Amino acid sequence: MSPSQLIVNPDPNGSGYTSPQPELEVHPTAVNRGAPIVVHSTNTVYTPEHITAKFENRGADVVKDAQGALHVTPTSTAYEIRTERKVPKTGLMMVGWGGNNGTTLTATILANRHQIHWSTKRGVQVPNYMGSLVRASTMRIGTDPTTGKDFNVPVSDILPMVHPNDLVLGGWDISGAPLDHAMRRGEVLDYDLQRQVAPLMAHMKPLRSIYYPDFIAANQEERADNLIPGEDKQAHLEQLRKDIREFKAQHGLDRVVVFWTANTERYADIIEGVNDTSANLLKAIAASHPEVSPSTVFAVAAILEGCPFINGAPQNTFVPGCIQLAEEHKSFIAGDDLKTGQTKVKSVLAEFLTNAGIKMLSIASYNHLGNNDGRNLSAERQFKSKEISKRSVVDDMVESNPLLFKPAVKEVTAEGKKVVEEGEHPDHIVVIKYVPAVGDSKRAIDEYHSELMMGGRNTLNIFNECEDSLLASPLILDLTILAELFTRVQYRPADKEAEYKPLYPILSLLSYMLKAPLVKPGHDVVNSLGRQRNAIEGFFKACLGLENLGDVLLESRIW
Repeated sequence: MSPSQLIVNPDPNGSGYTSPQPELEVHPTAVNRGAPIVVHSTNTVYTPEHITAKFENRGADVVKDAQGALHVTPTSTAYEIRTERKVPKTGLMMVGWGGNNGTTLTATILANRHQIHWSTKRGVQVPNYMGSLVRASTMRIGTDPTTGKDFNVPVSDILPMVHPNDLVLGGWDISGAPLDHAMRRGEVLDYDLQRQVAPLMAHMKPLRSIYYPDFIAANQEERADNLIPGEDKQAHLEQLRKDIREFKAQHGLDRVVVFWTANTERYADIIEGVNDTSANLLKAIAASHPEVSPSTVFAVAAILEGCPFINGAPQNTFVPGCIQLAEEHKSFIAGDDLKTGQTKVKSVLAEFLTNAGIKMLSIASYNHLGNNDGRNLSAERQFKSKEISKRSVVDDMVESNPLLFKPAVKEVTAEGKKVVEEGEHPDHIVVIKYVPAVGDSKRAIDEYHSELMMGGRNTLNIFNECEDSLLASPLILDLTILAELFTRVQYRPADKEAEYKPLYPILSLLSYMLKAPLVKPGHDVVNSLGRQRNAIEGFFKACLGLENLGDVLLESRIW
């Protein structure tokens, strides 16, 4: 389809509410299904405004006595979970809109919205949202009573969610290139698709952004031609807040999600009196303290405007003061770093090996890529941020099996002396190299060297070639859609007539999409991909008053 045949929305950034419905094939991942899921249960009540469900949060307390015996006591706490049914008109503002992820996602949404098909050497391609957990995966909600077969439904149909085609797009970038030029510069999408979406992106120009050279690689300076002037970080904060308000008003939005998909920054130092509390962080911004990063300024702007903020890069955007500010404003945050290819596979293999009783001795991970992300990561301080997020992914799985890995020792002697011994851990190295020739097509090579029974050894090698931005962009969609959904979910204890409360500000339920998940202080990080996926499914079912189905399948085990 040529651009001249499209019915283009007069709104320059577009909203799928008025997109055309041509008689062309629509990919199943892009279909807008109207049939809701209705639960018939005394635990679930539907009104025009809400779905209210009763949920039993079951667990177990485990106590080890002096003789080493384990005493397990089942626990149960009843809650009511209420989900607002009306899906708001939602905007997505990306920091780094002109980068590969931002332009790829924008082109994908436009192609789906306008049903743009394009030709490649493999034939005619249909726009889709493959790679998205929300749009392209299913979950089991029960069994068909007539056949006894599992009944699986698209994740996007479980609860009322924003359709990607309906997102209104905007954002900031240190490069002022219009998005059609930025898309061509990224060299991610097929030429025929670029040719057709370019007219729809030519008018899209990022807002001016902030640039603190100390936080990103020096090789990015040549791109920085679209900046909010001056060095006053308080003025920068106020401008970003103004940008969010104006974007929301201009497009008549009910909700805006702000997403960092810009360059990886170096880690910020945590300094007492600077970024350790919310009050100190705000004072540090007002004083333009050099240790306040651009991503933290964006996060603070989003929090103060009541917008969910998601960090798609590995740096420590959420310094303690930023987390405290989110708590005070009950504003949602999530991070860190998109989990796309190598790390997602690593979380699966580490879990598989550990659960199989095979002891990982070493993990060696090598990457090379040629996009701007790789160029920025060629600087040592920015690479360190990425290395931390990539290396931490196996920690909880190693700690879960003290039969294979000697656990850490933390105790206090009779004399009151603290004794701390680090636990055993596989040797784990991460290497990232910048190779311009391969562009966005990242190569990841992993070696898992493990110990088997009776001193045997096993080595597993994996070569993974993947389109970096085509893996990352669906995750941006998932994180945005789910973050918006969770703003409409509230809870209260079931045995009290208390007011409903929002979820805790750190959206750890989004961990499935993130390399180094941010969690509520004092709680353990879960990196197991299976557990992360189960958590999302279990929470969705809780919102509907359904039991989280296990795989006991008792009916198939008994007479």
